[in-house]
Amino acid sequence: MSNEEWALMKSHAELGAKILANVKPIHLAEKLYKGALCHQEKYDGTGYPRGIKGEEIPLVARIIAIADTFDAITTDRPYRKGATFKDALAEIQRCAGTHFDPRVVPFFIKAISREFNIEQPA
Repeated sequence: MSNEEWALMKSHAELGAKILANVKPIHLAEKLYKGALCHQEKYDGTGYPRGIKGEEIPLVARIIAIADTFDAITTDRPYRKGATFKDALAEIQRCAGTHFDPRVVPFFIKAISREFNIEQPA
């Protein structure tokens, strides 16, 4: 991927937030805006667009980040087949504390495991 393609790909968080900026009612849309804007931030501060970390990342964005990653891992892409739910949960667990909030990850894993009758990763 070229630098130009990478910059375009990274702009999706800010573009999504821009779309949501004028949605009403504002008290609900503001959380969606923050979630869209910050869902690519990483818990360890290595994400984008602002490079914020930990509790600086809005909770809604920390939740969306996990769900978005789960979808990305399990969905078939033109360049690869999607992974199993169990493998996706193991990867999310592996990234707890670096990419994802380590306090939110167990709740997501428990919910998905229960919903789809999947053995939780060790």
